[in-house]
Amino acid sequence: MKNFILWSLFLVITSSYGQELNLPVFTQYLADNPFVVSPTYAGIGDNLRIRANGLTQWVGIKDAPQNQSLYADLRVLDRSGIGISLYNDSNGNTKQTGAKISFAHHLILDYYSKQYLSFGISYNLNNFKMDTDKFQSGNSPVPPIDPSVTNNRSISNNNFDIGALYRNKNFYLSINIENILDKKTNEFYYTEPNLLRNYQVYTGYIFKSAQNEKIEFEPSVYYQFYVSDKRSSTDLNFKFRQYNRYEDYYWLGISYRFLNDQPFQPLVLGPMAGFKKSNFYFGYSYQASLNQMGAYNSGTHVITIGLDFLRAISDCPCTQSPVH
Repeated sequence: MKNFILWSLFLVITSSYGQELNLPVFTQYLADNPFVVSPTYAGIGDNLRIRANGLTQWVGIKDAPQNQSLYADLRVLDRSGIGISLYNDSNGNTKQTGAKISFAHHLILDYYSKQYLSFGISYNLNNFKMDTDKFQSGNSPVPPIDPSVTNNRSISNNNFDIGALYRNKNFYLSINIENILDKKTNEFYYTEPNLLRNYQVYTGYIFKSAQNEKIEFEPSVYYQFYVSDKRSSTDLNFKFRQYNRYEDYYWLGISYRFLNDQPFQPLVLGPMAGFKKSNFYFGYSYQASLNQMGAYNSGTHVITIGLDFLRAISDCPCTQSPVH
């Protein structure tokens, strides 16, 4: 029972990352949209890239967390990119909405060996709201609640993310620091944590098949570390991708997430699939809870729909993405 309670608390905290100036990161970044995890990817791909995500967590549980987000990034000038993300995240009686505006600059380290270095920064504006009118305790339709809670609470916060990205042919390594500033908590309980800084590392390599150059294999790793309580988790991912003669493609993948102090006790495991046809993109991911919470829900579903426009708006080689 003790282990169940600990796991439940961790999962609640994990789902509330979206309530702490962070979007809940599941597998959205694997839907050919690494801009989800770092502003350094803004403008890489040499087009206007738009991705919309819908996420439903813990299907089958009442008032389970849900999230909707929209990402768009575009190359500007020859070696820079801009991007924006909008999001809406609900978790029971709490809700947050916000936006990130990002800028990235890309440098050529070596033209012939295809080595590039990118730097990015995001400005974050977030509004967090607690709807106390819907608080309930017991079975009473108008339950008695804490007398100190007399009205709805909301607060807005500003913050910044910074990151760096190194690319060498089909290898990539991204390091990102999210929520550099402390969060304002004066509108809520005084013990609410205000240190929300976290570190993220995303790296991987794309291998070409020796038998068919239109087939690719992409293993990757995504690591998150939270400064406030020293928690950390790791995603181990693998994707298979195949192109046709028109550069359209489909892909299949799988993701495995675990706590770093418990690597053989996975949190979630799930398959992924998607395709790109001309300028249209679609991706789907399912994640099954592999701990005791899995008995109370049917998993998490993530859907991504995207459009790509304005190809070849820059002839700089640093616009090229490992995913062509």
